This record gives sequence, structure tokens and C-alpha cells, in this order.
Amino acid sequence: MKLKKMMRAFALLTAVTLFMTSCGSDDEASVGTGDCDSVDSVTLQLQWFAQAQFAGYYAAEDGGIYDNYCLDVTIMEGGVDIVPQQQLASGAADFAVSWVPKVLVSNEQGMNLVNVGQVFQRSGTLQVSWADSGINSPADMAGKTVGNWGWGNEFELLAGARQAGLDPATDFNLVQQGFDMLGLLEGEMDAVQAMIYNEYAQVLEAINPATGELYTADDMTVINWNDEGTAMLQDAIWADGDRLASDEAYQDITTRFVAASLEGWAHCRDHSDECVEHVLNNGSALGTSHQTWQMNEINALIWPSPDGVGMIDADQWAQTIDVVTNYGDLEAVPAEDAYTNEYAEAANDILDSKGISTTGSDWTRATVTLNEGGE
Repeated sequence: MKLKKMMRAFALLTAVTLFMTSCGSDDEASVGTGDCDSVDSVTLQLQWFAQAQFAGYYAAEDGGIYDNYCLDVTIMEGGVDIVPQQQLASGAADFAVSWVPKVLVSNEQGMNLVNVGQVFQRSGTLQVSWADSGINSPADMAGKTVGNWGWGNEFELLAGARQAGLDPATDFNLVQQGFDMLGLLEGEMDAVQAMIYNEYAQVLEAINPATGELYTADDMTVINWNDEGTAMLQDAIWADGDRLASDEAYQDITTRFVAASLEGWAHCRDHSDECVEHVLNNGSALGTSHQTWQMNEINALIWPSPDGVGMIDADQWAQTIDVVTNYGDLEAVPAEDAYTNEYAEAANDILDSKGISTTGSDWTRATVTLNEGGE
């Protein structure tokens, strides 16, 4: 294992050197400036439709950041029937965005994918109830009807319930919900799953029939799995492990792709309104106020990044493994090389040399006004 890590580190150093040479300078400050002898075409598979969850990649594409790193990037939308890791493993994509536990389960089933950039530092998953439901903690779900999407999205909930002394099989009624908030809005479920950047906002965009006004946060109670200690790492950039181990050109491309993508996310931190426009221009089905909310909350999942943007925190990785092995579908702890910080470290060095903050320590969440229906 140590030899394998040494080989990968050497390969990464080679990749960075090759890239700096291809840009016509041995000065790190010139990396990512668009001084290219050639351009590499790559594809990125997203895990869902166009929305601010992926704004950093759209910003890097539409804003010319990928161009500056000598990359021609095609971004492919995801959907209900698209599994990003399968697209990557099959060669249909060069990189993919997906949640950590989902890819680790796929790796255990025979894939060889490597986390090369942990974009989200925190989980965005919530369990949402009405304020008068009596559900203020996981223990309060006892005897309630609890909605969840399934498909690997339930692990944080199952872990949180068991940690609170509940048996999900007998102590509450766990039901499948749609990718919306209708189960809560129509009174069919006592608690439903929501991403803070998407479904949670859907309630705040709905009219409260009792008041004729939009619902407010005071109308709801929220269980945040980050606070309960069962949160898992979510959106990350994944690369093909076999190609990383054997293909110097792919190593070089990965270095540039990670750096350019993280620069895109830094741009969205500093220019959120512009990034909302990028998302809308790429065909988002959601309205302007909804995407503005989403951009704000996505930034909150990324920033601050105390160890540097894209870096994987070992404790959060271990917590993710603990949750998915004890309450999910992972049978064993994955190999150490299921992730690497080497590409993110190189990316942070490049961004630092360009004067771009890699921690976002000064970023603060904005106040966003939602409109009915997210318009």
C-alpha cells in the first residue's frame, strides 16, 4: 500500500510538471492562464439535473476557467436513471460527481474509482417536520411515519435513529417518498427527507393556507445530521483509479480538471449571482429565487474549507465509513487509496499562486428571499 501511494505521489508530481511545461513556463503563477500548446477534451457526469448544486462546474465552463487550464469540458446532466459512477467506470465519462457512500458501495462491487476532490465539506441532508409534530430529535420519530428517498439516501437517517435507540424496522413507519415535499405538505408523512439547498426551500416557496402567506422556517422543525454525528460526505469529484495508476496524460488532466473545477467553486463563492445565471442559462427547470437560495446553501456546504477546498478530512471520511458499514450497504472498510488529497493539494497550490483564497474563511451566508414557486 505504501509503495502504491509513493507511485501515485510521483505520478502526480510528474503530472504537475508536465502541465506547467505544457503551459510554457516553469513558474507556478502561470498555471491556469490559458497559455496552452494543446487542449484536452474531457467529459464530466453530474448526478442530477442542472442546478446550483453544480454551479462551480458550469462557472468553470461558461466563464472560460476550463479553457485557461487547456481543457474542453463537456458537462453531462444526470437524472433518475443515470448512475454517475457507472458512467465513469464504463468510460462514458472521464470524471463524475457523486456522493461518497454510493461510490464506495460500487467500488466494493468491482469498480475502481478514486475521490480526487471532496467539494462538499458538510452534508446537506435534513429530516423536516411541522413545528407542531413533536419531532425535535431523532428519538421523537418513534411511532411516526417517516419519509425517505431510499437508493442509498437513507443511511444517515438509519444511523441517527439507531443512535437514538430506535429500531427503524419496528419503531417508526419508514416509507418511500418522492423527490419533493408533497408527503409533508399534504399531511401524508410526519417527517420527510430534504436537501437544505433544494427540497427544504420548496416548503418555504409554498403558500400556507392558514395565513395566505409563504411558509417560514418557524413553521418547521429540522433534524440536521451534521449535528447528530451521523452525517456522511456527499458531492465529490471522482476519477478512474485504473487510469490514474497507469496513464500519465490522465494524471495531468486530473490535476488540471480538479484545479479548474475548484477555481470555479471559488468563483461562485465570490460571485454567487453570476453563477446563478450560469445555472439558469444551462437549462435549470427551477426559478431564479430558488437557485439563488440553492447557491447560497451550496456555498455553505463548501465554505469554509479549513484545510483547503477539495481536501478530505480524515475524521469525516472515517465517520462516513462508520455510518455506511454499520447502517448501509458497505460490507468492509474500503482500501486507503479510495481517496487521495494529492490532486486537491496540487490544486490548492495553484490557486494560492493565483491569489485565490482556498479556505473561504471570510465567506458568510447571505439572506435570500424566496418567491412563491421559487420564481
